[in-house]
Amino acid sequence: MTDKITSIEALERIYGVPVAASIVKVADRVTPLYRQMIAASPFCALATAGPEGLDCSPRGDPGTCVYVDDEKTLLIPDRRGNNRIDSLRNIVRDPRVALMMLIPSSGSTLRINGEAELTVDPALLQRFAVKGKEPRCIIRITIRELYFQCARAVLRAGLWDQAAQINPASLPTPGQILADMTNGETGGEAYDREWPERAAKTMW
Repeated sequence: MTDKITSIEALERIYGVPVAASIVKVADRVTPLYRQMIAASPFCALATAGPEGLDCSPRGDPGTCVYVDDEKTLLIPDRRGNNRIDSLRNIVRDPRVALMMLIPSSGSTLRINGEAELTVDPALLQRFAVKGKEPRCIIRITIRELYFQCARAVLRAGLWDQAAQINPASLPTPGQILADMTNGETGGEAYDREWPERAAKTMW
């Protein structure tokens, strides 16, 4: 197959050399300006790797979803979810992680690579308690590199453009997907109808 790229050399012939701005923006710690971006991001995608393969899961908190502990260390409280714990299983066996942080109304995203560990330090769990409910554990990330990503992807997607917003009613609901996957044994209208109340009770 002649159209398949099989070497770094072939890839670089297509894309050339990165411009200086793509290189000098990389930091190995949280700088004051990058701290501002982290503090403004309420949502990120957490990528992990394990023996079974890769995983990417959403993380979100009011205001900010990733907390700066010191210039080399980030903390993510693990809030309530579906208990699949795919990301946590991976971290226990392979510490490598990557974050893609989004900032509402901003085209810039923030990328962070590093190594993670899980902690149940009582002081940290209490620090991140919301409405009296502590996270199950804390993901502690040691930063290897972080840098902003240019805004082209966000601009192309129209992510924050009101005219580009999709009506949720045009999409299949979680209940419909569950029913489709289980021949009606799980999910359905009852699942969707009960979801808002169930989510409110288990948000934290």
